[in-house]
Amino acid sequence: MVDVFEEVEEQLRTDRYKALALKILPVVGGLLVIALVIALAVWGYQHFRTQAAAKASEQYAQAIESFNAGRTDEAIRLWSEVSQGSSKAYKALSLQHLGGLKLADNKTAEAVKLFDEAAEAAPNDILGDSARLKSAFALLDTAPYKDMEARLTPLTKEGRPYRAEAREALAFSKLMAGDLAGARSDFSLITLMADAGEAARARAQAAQALIDSGSAKALPAAVKSALALPPPIQLPPGAVPPGAP
Repeated sequence: MVDVFEEVEEQLRTDRYKALALKILPVVGGLLVIALVIALAVWGYQHFRTQAAAKASEQYAQAIESFNAGRTDEAIRLWSEVSQGSSKAYKALSLQHLGGLKLADNKTAEAVKLFDEAAEAAPNDILGDSARLKSAFALLDTAPYKDMEARLTPLTKEGRPYRAEAREALAFSKLMAGDLAGARSDFSLITLMADAGEAARARAQAAQALIDSGSAKALPAAVKSALALPPPIQLPPGAVPPGAP
């Protein structure tokens, strides 16, 4: 009799396990399907990004080659195509080139718009601050000081890649606004900055001397010629820009 009860109990347990399994199996199966879909989606997205970056890299290099060969229209077409793509690094670089061409044509507003778009698209501060600085330089002799201060001050913070150049532009902005004391303070700081280039230090020392001599009023007219845009990021053959996948 005991054996019968044990057998019945075992059957009941087995039936419960089967019923539980039948309930759980669809859920587990659904979770496995979802996990597989997610894994495939991640792989597909990474593959898409890699393919998109490779195509953007090729088009960007072709644009540089066309521009250097004097085929400006072709370069503009290629940079425009890259700027519409999904590779943030090459998009930021292409928009900066397009902005530079607009600036060369004295279309400052259009140039600034493209530089600002490049800064927004950039995946890191190396590319983003380069574009932001170019916007500021383009506006240096026309924008109110408050606008320049808003654009440049964040770029002067510790750790930013072009903080010396931003500090110099801010100093010239103060000078053009008539703030000689503020400008001199910034120029003095530039001469002490380890990351300031030799040319920047020389300009800062010259500006300080002009301020001290009372000749600073002659400086605003020379600001645009004294300052140069940050050099474009030159990529060796086969190299990728910072932030590219």
